[in-house]
Amino acid sequence: MSEPQKTVSVAAMEAEWEEIQAAQQNPARFRPLYERYYEPIFRFVFRRTADSDLTADLCSQVFLKALQRLGAYQYRGVPFSAWLFRIASNEVAQHFRQNSQKRTVSIEENTLSEVAEEMELEGGIWHMEELVEALDTLKPADLSLIELRFFEQRPFKEIAEILDITESNAKVKTYRILERLRKWMQGQKTK
Repeated sequence: MSEPQKTVSVAAMEAEWEEIQAAQQNPARFRPLYERYYEPIFRFVFRRTADSDLTADLCSQVFLKALQRLGAYQYRGVPFSAWLFRIASNEVAQHFRQNSQKRTVSIEENTLSEVAEEMELEGGIWHMEELVEALDTLKPADLSLIELRFFEQRPFKEIAEILDITESNAKVKTYRILERLRKWMQGQKTK
């Protein structure tokens, strides 16, 4: 599978690191980072909640925590957004744990096609409903990995940073999850 196109140049990350260091010295200088990432973080959270008021509340928490923890942030060769997405992912998970609600996943047919293609489903014959049902069988952590890779189009390096795992672990886990989905769907065909 080819890597998604959402890569950031080293020069852009280095320039952003300078912005982050300035914000670490003076919190008022966090504003450009907030303005750059509020909308992507909002979309990320909204895809998981389908509730704009809840999303706005969770985004407020994400950026408050980011600002509070900015002094401890260290550049690791991935975009700053990966750190923000990790905070957002944790906030969403915490919300659903505390409220015993089921997460929402926004699914688009073209994204499902990518998942099906990656799963190498026999002859490409599959039904969207079956794939959605298969995705619904996943544990929340596994579903998050699939979401980040296919629905968010994130490179494995960013996924690793967001989920606090190694890049190779992100790849292995993704392909194992896809294999489980494939087997589950093939099992449904024989029923």
